[in-house]
Amino acid sequence: MSQTRHEPVAPTTTRFLGGGETIARHRHDDHQLIYVSSGVLAITTEHGSWIASDDRAVWIPANTWHEHRFHGRSRFHTIGFPAHGRAPLLDAERPTVIAVDSLTRELLIALAGTTLTQTETRHIETVLRDRLRRVTTEPVALPAARDRRLADACRLVEEDLHEPRTLAQLAARVHTSERTLSRLYRDEFGLTFPQWRTRVRVFTAMVMLAEGATVTDTAHACGWATTSAFVQTFAQTVGVTPGTYRAGTDRPRGE
Repeated sequence: MSQTRHEPVAPTTTRFLGGGETIARHRHDDHQLIYVSSGVLAITTEHGSWIASDDRAVWIPANTWHEHRFHGRSRFHTIGFPAHGRAPLLDAERPTVIAVDSLTRELLIALAGTTLTQTETRHIETVLRDRLRRVTTEPVALPAARDRRLADACRLVEEDLHEPRTLAQLAARVHTSERTLSRLYRDEFGLTFPQWRTRVRVFTAMVMLAEGATVTDTAHACGWATTSAFVQTFAQTVGVTPGTYRAGTDRPRGE
């Protein structure tokens, strides 16, 4: 797997990158909407991590430090929006994952290309802004922990998702009480420990599937007792079954 590390790209562009390739930590003066029409992209900021695939895009506010890692061969599109103007999203102050329907997908791909005239660009951007005012946000994100005990507990889970650790076991490992650790999950993430653990399992599963892992192997590695339980949870969270998602990450859109 390639480990090439690329320099930051322009706010609006289209590029092809391979699995394992990264774009170094950087920030833009403009807001940026990031979309991959094939492959999967993990975006990391100081606030947490987000996943973009062919039915989702990630909004990165201006001046937010972020870096990218690509999983599977990816076609990568970014659209810049001036920070001083009216932002197209209702909540534009924090990184956000949004749903991408077929029309929004084609608008993003067209705007990130290089063949449009200035007049065409203005017209398409106007339509895209209208669409973005009505999109739904998606919960496929992993917030970053601030408290050291919580960060250590999260790391222990993430290092081996196959190992079923209880909250009490984690609390003992990070030298705090079960009650305190439970409160930290709720206060910092707005999630219970089981809800956060499910989210990190799904997040990891999206990456594994994009890299070609089978549904069964992914279910086992991410800690589900059965493949059917994995399929049900993944579909409820992501909106498609793992098999459909895996196939979609290899299928370029808009070409």
